[in-house]
Amino acid sequence: MRVSPEPVVIELLHRYKDALNYAINKIIDNNLRTLKQVHGFLYRDLVERFNLPSRIALDCYRDALMNVNAWRGNPKRGRRPVVKKLSMLLHPELSYRIKDGYVEIIGGGRLRIIGWDRRYDDYENREARLVYRREKMILWISKMIPKPNKYVPIDVIGVDINEQKIVYGDEIINIEKNTAINKAYKYVRLAEDLQRRYSSPRYLAWRRRRGILNRIRSYHEKAKNILNDWTKKISLEIVKLAKELRYGVSREDLTNLIRSLRKLPKDHKRKLIIMGYSRIERWIDWQAEKHGVPYVKVDPNGTSSECPICDYKGLEEIGYRRLRCPRCGFEADRDVIGKLNVRKRGLRKLGIYPRGGALTPLTAPQMTDVNPNR
Repeated sequence: MRVSPEPVVIELLHRYKDALNYAINKIIDNNLRTLKQVHGFLYRDLVERFNLPSRIALDCYRDALMNVNAWRGNPKRGRRPVVKKLSMLLHPELSYRIKDGYVEIIGGGRLRIIGWDRRYDDYENREARLVYRREKMILWISKMIPKPNKYVPIDVIGVDINEQKIVYGDEIINIEKNTAINKAYKYVRLAEDLQRRYSSPRYLAWRRRRGILNRIRSYHEKAKNILNDWTKKISLEIVKLAKELRYGVSREDLTNLIRSLRKLPKDHKRKLIIMGYSRIERWIDWQAEKHGVPYVKVDPNGTSSECPICDYKGLEEIGYRRLRCPRCGFEADRDVIGKLNVRKRGLRKLGIYPRGGALTPLTAPQMTDVNPNR
């Protein structure tokens, strides 16, 4: 929820950040492992040195121990963690409570609620995090929501993700949606051009000019927001279609895609990195979990070069992004072939026998003697 940024709370957040970094260093230096050890070593220090309310001090050293444990558990950890952003861990009822349109922070006054997502009011409030950034204050409240029971799917929606478009459906349904990468990449280029222009020796003091830095930051933020918005909407569309048809969702497992990007042209490589396939994967999986839709991840190797009818691995290119199988004569767009192969592998993984049997040439698009490039 969005709350009003009160000066007394902002000042408390600054003290909390200093106390949190102090606690992190003490935990690492003294090799503290348990909450009991941390409490005995740090509690009085946090209350007296940083003037934190007793309950906020407890949340502070719990937050510090979580940061240190995450750092310890990272096999590639570097320097010890340093907290730079203003945020504060809060425990329900003891550290914060919501009452009469206000959020009451223990030792920090009352914050007026400006915006509130009421969809989850029926669920109990759990731990929250108060974040202050760019003159906006938001209280992120975690809630425990039970997962819906997953149904037994009768078929599968295949999802093929590319740089320019995403294609999903089954052997009959074929939906193509353009991605937002070009729109987002435009703002990334604007930010980089602005930064390059003011990095020349003529503008030695450009880094001290807040207006230029804010403009560069706003362009990067705009690009990120465009991609996040598109990803959330397209993942919800896919999952809602699957739920309406009582289908499952099959998507490619693109975990190791980053390793193959080194061979691509610079612009193409940068667009794929900015687009963030992992973001799309996470949102599809999360929406499927949220709506009780079964989903699987399949091997992406050969999905766009293998015939979905006869499994022949040698499709011939007959036009722009159009392929034909020399063995069975199946012909389709490259992305449609990828979608059908992802669907077929998902069917096998879920153990589903599709309606009407396996894919046959009768389900393929009608062939024609007309040259598609005419």
